[in-house]
Amino acid sequence: MPKSSNRSKDKIRILLADDHHIVRAGVRQLLESADSLQVIAEAGDGEEAQALIQKHKPDVAVLDIQMPKASGIEVTRWVRANLPNVGVLILTAYDDDPYVMAVLQAGANGYVLKTAQADELIQAVRDVHEGKSALDPNVTRKLMSNLFKGPDKKMIEPLTDRELDVLRLAAKGYTNKAIGVQLSISDRTVQGHLAHIFAKLQANSRTEAVMRAVSLGLISQSAGTLAGE
Repeated sequence: MPKSSNRSKDKIRILLADDHHIVRAGVRQLLESADSLQVIAEAGDGEEAQALIQKHKPDVAVLDIQMPKASGIEVTRWVRANLPNVGVLILTAYDDDPYVMAVLQAGANGYVLKTAQADELIQAVRDVHEGKSALDPNVTRKLMSNLFKGPDKKMIEPLTDRELDVLRLAAKGYTNKAIGVQLSISDRTVQGHLAHIFAKLQANSRTEAVMRAVSLGLISQSAGTLAGE
């Protein structure tokens, strides 16, 4: 989606939401230590976050999970339903599987722990802005050891060759537009393939679909490409 101004092109515009002022101040300082990042608004609760996201339409919303009035999970669902072009990065102290799964199912693009290094947080924001998934390595390891186990977690039906092509590029972090260019198809066609992939893999987001594909052996976890390539 084209940016509306040169300022927007130069800076990744961020909405920061956390109910602890001192935490917001520290995170803001970390984010703005990178020249390419700009915190344009701060929110102290979920309802304020929604209002400010609606008003400013940031490139990336960085949200805590536990906030008054509306949780980060609820805000994520609202963003996905109303402003799908806004990237969502969860920044939290919680690494429990139920929280992680709830956030991914709500449609978050990334999940970073507050124990992360400054450069890891900055890179996660950049990845989300570029349409990539950004998961804390510790969270990824936990999820991959527990995710999608059991006979009820198999694919509903096999993916087609073209769907596998789309999934492979999605796993590498390509945006829908970039996938379309690579495969010489339209953005709308890419969206259609992703919808079919989500349905077949019983996933609710690109991140969840990629992780489901890893668990099923369709994608190599280390290389982010189809197994066997």
